[in-house]
Amino acid sequence: MRLALFDLDNTLLAGDSDFEWAQFLIEKGVLDREVFEARNAQFYEDYKEGGLDINEFLAFQLKPLSRHSKAQLDLWHAEYMENRIRPMMLESASKLIESHKNDLCAIITATNSFVTEPIAAAYGISHLIATEPEMTGGEFTGNPHGTPSFREGKVERLKSWLAMRGESLDSFESSFFYSDSLNDLPLLGIVTNPVAVDPDPTLRQHAENEGWPIISLRYPL
Repeated sequence: MRLALFDLDNTLLAGDSDFEWAQFLIEKGVLDREVFEARNAQFYEDYKEGGLDINEFLAFQLKPLSRHSKAQLDLWHAEYMENRIRPMMLESASKLIESHKNDLCAIITATNSFVTEPIAAAYGISHLIATEPEMTGGEFTGNPHGTPSFREGKVERLKSWLAMRGESLDSFESSFFYSDSLNDLPLLGIVTNPVAVDPDPTLRQHAENEGWPIISLRYPL
């Protein structure tokens, strides 16, 4: 069997689900525009440039979850999925996933599982490795739980997930990871088939230097 791993934001999606979730809450009036919009944009730029402080970002991202009931958050998320996420879902991404239908597939993303679990389900992928928000009594605390699925943390979380299945990367005849971001270089470097998808300039240069395939899901041939 082969292993196929997919980054989510700006890879399978033509946009960033993290950024769009915060923008959605701002437009709903749940978050104060003056306070949150500039910070949301700055965190997104920091991420793209490879300089994101993940702990500072998670404090920003997860705290709003603790201020509202899970039931209310679920209602907002359903609206967010229809208005923000489905327009960013790519037919070419679905075809790529379909090409791995006989492989073990997982989405691995830094974005938290509350935001991303329904997106993974919409793409038909049942396995998700994401940053986990802490919950107590069925409600979010506003804190992360465990290692964030970011940069080297993705490698750690992947190895833990595989170990729970009684597997390792060596269990597979080959492994694929599709990503757009320089932040994913640690994980791209340990699979047998790293693939740069609509990559940022740093990842593109690295992929060209290493001879990795470079593909586009936004502008497929």
